[in-house]
Amino acid sequence: ALVHNRFIDTSFNNAFQVYGGARFVFIVLIPVVVLLAIVSTFVWPVIQTGIDGLGGIIQQTGNFGIFLYGTLERLLIPTGLHHLIYTPFLYTSLGGVAEVGGQVFEGARNIYFAEIADPAVRVLSQSVIWDARGISKMFGLIGACLAMYQTAKPENKVKVKAILIPAVVTSFIAGVTEPIEFSFMFVAPVLFVIHSALSGLSMVALNLFGSRAIGPNGFIDFLLYNLPLGIEKTRWPVYLIVGVVFFFLYYFLFRFLITKLNLKTVGREEDGTETKLYSKKEYKEKQLAGAGVGVMANDQAATSPTGKTSISAIITKALGGDDNIKTIDNCYTRLRLKLKDPELVDEALLKDETQAKGVIKNGENVHVVYGLTVPKVREELENYLGREGEIE
Repeated sequence: ALVHNRFIDTSFNNAFQVYGGARFVFIVLIPVVVLLAIVSTFVWPVIQTGIDGLGGIIQQTGNFGIFLYGTLERLLIPTGLHHLIYTPFLYTSLGGVAEVGGQVFEGARNIYFAEIADPAVRVLSQSVIWDARGISKMFGLIGACLAMYQTAKPENKVKVKAILIPAVVTSFIAGVTEPIEFSFMFVAPVLFVIHSALSGLSMVALNLFGSRAIGPNGFIDFLLYNLPLGIEKTRWPVYLIVGVVFFFLYYFLFRFLITKLNLKTVGREEDGTETKLYSKKEYKEKQLAGAGVGVMANDQAATSPTGKTSISAIITKALGGDDNIKTIDNCYTRLRLKLKDPELVDEALLKDETQAKGVIKNGENVHVVYGLTVPKVREELENYLGREGEIE
């Protein structure tokens, strides 16, 4: 990303035009990737040793290890590294080794699958605790959402209810938590830390009270795994009881912290701010806008640094305006457009002011010939019109 952002706007003249823009990024990346590969051969073994060491600590420290596992599995979600926490425990010897039906299995998930299929197994092994990660998804976050609803401004509660109910249902039924977590992860990081710690504590509680229920995600998984196996083999009622307890823990802790620290969770935004669940991308854009960075592309591109009207503004005018442009694309040398009314195209303006070498019309399809610089022309036009990354 750094290389792309640094070199994407590089352009050359004459015969070297073809190597500008995105092509130059790939050229620069060749030595960069080679250098990174060399560095990685020395750096990654150290990182891998650290990951293995963390896994060993989690495995060997009993309930503290379970707490650490559950906490990190949630806490690392913003980085995507949470997969490095739970995957080794589900599929390698870190999650346990057991002999079932005369065969040796490694990993929590492999073990309990074998135990499910073996009628001789009366109770699932303790290793199933590594796949009880869904308790905070089914219960905890629902309590958090109730707290956010009750602490929302009175005038926003109807909107907040409409927003949170689908998120709660998704979390409870399918275990998809991102819409809820990302709503407070960045506006109130302390809540996300508390959520992560409570997730770890809930798994410790399940282990202490002898639950052997399988609960990787939401209620659907919980039903499909545990009800057919019965209470004796899974002790699934313990899972539900612990879940209800943590529902209330989440609720009271979130409510206390939101009101005590005046956290701007959903429905408590400043006046004039839209009430919604924000994704990570949307939150960053919102922060940039607040710093004066997130201005409209049209305002940025309407004039060049010299104060003259930009090429993109002239192209837009010559094509009949923004509303007349349906799609923008390019081939090797042509800017390819679909227009609502091709008759509005001002060919003379395109040729005189934007150095277009020709204009070709075929129904609503209009091609403007610019030569090898056309990728740059298209990029600047899309930025000007605010259509970056638009897909037909």
